[in-house]
Amino acid sequence: MSTTPAGPLLTDRERAEVEAANASGRLPVVFVHGLWLLPSSWDTWRAHFESLGYATLAPGWPDDPETVDAARAHPEVFAGKTVGQVTDHVADVIRLLDREPVVIGHSFGGLITQKLAGLGLARAAVAVDPAPFRGVLPLPLSALRASAPVLTNPGNYNRSVSLTFDQFRYAFANAVPAEEAADLYRTYPVAAPGRPLFQAATANINPRTEASVDTRRADRGPLLVISGEKDHIVPWAIAHASYKLQLKNPSPTEIIEIPDRGHSLVVDSGWREVADASTAFLGRHGAGPDAAPPASSAT
Repeated sequence: MSTTPAGPLLTDRERAEVEAANASGRLPVVFVHGLWLLPSSWDTWRAHFESLGYATLAPGWPDDPETVDAARAHPEVFAGKTVGQVTDHVADVIRLLDREPVVIGHSFGGLITQKLAGLGLARAAVAVDPAPFRGVLPLPLSALRASAPVLTNPGNYNRSVSLTFDQFRYAFANAVPAEEAADLYRTYPVAAPGRPLFQAATANINPRTEASVDTRRADRGPLLVISGEKDHIVPWAIAHASYKLQLKNPSPTEIIEIPDRGHSLVVDSGWREVADASTAFLGRHGAGPDAAPPASSAT
């Protein structure tokens, strides 16, 4: 893979992760976070995948602060970010890797994961509770309620929006005990740009929307869609509609539902079940940690 001579605009941390992944010779896994989270939300996943023999990277969205404390001190930095900008940024990271990576994303990161796969940039992909894209028609009431803190005010299009505990409890942490929900709220959520939610909400009436996915690209690679049974933001109807559109692709496409799980399934105490489902899928489809590199890059 290559990039322009000047190189893309990556943070020092992102460049260090690219260099470490390339130096390792291991199959890279790129993790993409969604709204209200930061790259650090993938820390437990990264440690697990590294222990299995992968190299891991967790690019930020443009201007992501490095820590939750810094993000909470400056919520305004998130305003205005778009699906297209984030996709382009993660694509820049991927194009600096020596090996085509696995890409795993959650929520809007799951939508971006599918966009990256549709650009031919993923060896295999896992979209966990992915946000909807153009062509996904179901709009369950729970999804409307979970998105209401942003979508009920058109002014939020250009703003960053934080969630109250009650909003976070309904949208993310509805399937965990109250004590764990409170701990998750203290640990993870930061402000999020409103614009991606508006982009997804209007995708089916905007033919030029950035919230679109090339589901037919021949080199998309294997794709797994994971749905949490109790997810309010991305319930089964949305995840399954995304899966049905992806079934048109010639590469393997699978969907599984994780029982009794909400939208916090990648950061709550049950994250390992979701990670294990992901690694099992990757192993079945030639993207395990022992997968051989392409002949052209073998040493």
